[in-house]
Amino acid sequence: MKRMLLGLTFGISFACHVGGVVARDLDGRYADSPLHDWFNHLASGRGLCCSMADGEAVADPDWESKEGHYRVRLDNKWVDVPDEAVITEPNRAGQTMVWPIRFDEQISIRCFMPGSMT
Repeated sequence: MKRMLLGLTFGISFACHVGGVVARDLDGRYADSPLHDWFNHLASGRGLCCSMADGEAVADPDWESKEGHYRVRLDNKWVDVPDEAVITEPNRAGQTMVWPIRFDEQISIRCFMPGSMT
């Protein structure tokens, strides 16, 4: 199972890097956003997040910070955010966002960008 998750994570990472514009924003709704290029180059210690089209906004009650670590509620489950998944540059979007990878019942966090609650 661990090997399969690693393979899936690598595959998604590879798709984000190679797929480029083709894999993102398929309907073009974010093409005119002033933050479009910033989102497309946004990365954590786990690599590129891919784009804002791949991220999910998180409401303040669905994330928290405790003792310098984050966790986020996704699919009604609390998921710990790995330290290397936290985006350390200033949040130009203002809202908390997460880039999850879902596989079966498991959720892994590729990127997490805390919002203004911090």
